[in-house]
Amino acid sequence: MCSYCGCRDISLIGRFMTEHEEIVNVAGVLHRAVEGHGPDSVAEALGHTLAHLHPHTTAEERGLFAVLRRNPDFTEHIDGLCAEHARLDDLAERIRGGDTALVNTFYDELRDHIDKEDNGLFPAAAIEMDGPDWVEAIQLTPDEGPHTHDEPHDDTH
Repeated sequence: MCSYCGCRDISLIGRFMTEHEEIVNVAGVLHRAVEGHGPDSVAEALGHTLAHLHPHTTAEERGLFAVLRRNPDFTEHIDGLCAEHARLDDLAERIRGGDTALVNTFYDELRDHIDKEDNGLFPAAAIEMDGPDWVEAIQLTPDEGPHTHDEPHDDTH
């Protein structure tokens, strides 16, 4: 995770980077569940991963990404990151459908995606955005953390 530019000190970026760490941790359980554990373990770990991932990607897209997308210099990059969110959802659905061979692909693509945000987008946003942009991004960002297994949640964007 990025620690060299100070962008983590911006509250919204700090939140997203902390959530990235949590997502990687729970996705690690999924990554390990496919190695010698049954399909029930994989399904449970996938559910737990998505309970962390979906509120996070929704918050990014509705807040920070919505504000950055208006800048033509960022539009294509934001669209690519949103496409990666959709790709991760597609992989997750295929895993949920029984294709557990995709767990490693899901895990690797998730880690790569997070790296693009932490070490590319977030530092660039810290430089590009000004006070009113941050206020708007924060106002647009849902303040919803991960869902527990006992809470109903929507596994779609």
